[in-house]
Amino acid sequence: MDHWVVIMVLGIVAISAFARVQRAKYGDFGRRRRGRDGPQALLDPAQPSPREQELQREVEDLRTRIHVLERIATDGRHTNNLAAEIESLRDR
Repeated sequence: MDHWVVIMVLGIVAISAFARVQRAKYGDFGRRRRGRDGPQALLDPAQPSPREQELQREVEDLRTRIHVLERIATDGRHTNNLAAEIESLRDR
C-alpha cells in the first residue's frame, strides 16, 4: 500500500472523528430544532421560546413568594399579625 493512501485514510478517519465529537458536543442542532420549535426557531436562536418565557415568569413569581415568606418568618411579629399577613397573601 502506498503511504499516500494511508495518509488519506487516516485523514478521513480524523475528519469523521472530529465531526462526531462536534455533533456529540453541540447536537444535531438544525434537524432537532426545526422539528421541535418549527423553522422560525432557526432564524433567531437568541429569542427564548414561549415555554422558556413561561418558566422565567414562574421562577420570578416563586422568588417573590419566597421573599414574602422569608420576611414573614424572620419578622418578630405576633401571631395575629402573622395570620393577617397569610390571609392577605391568599387573597392575591
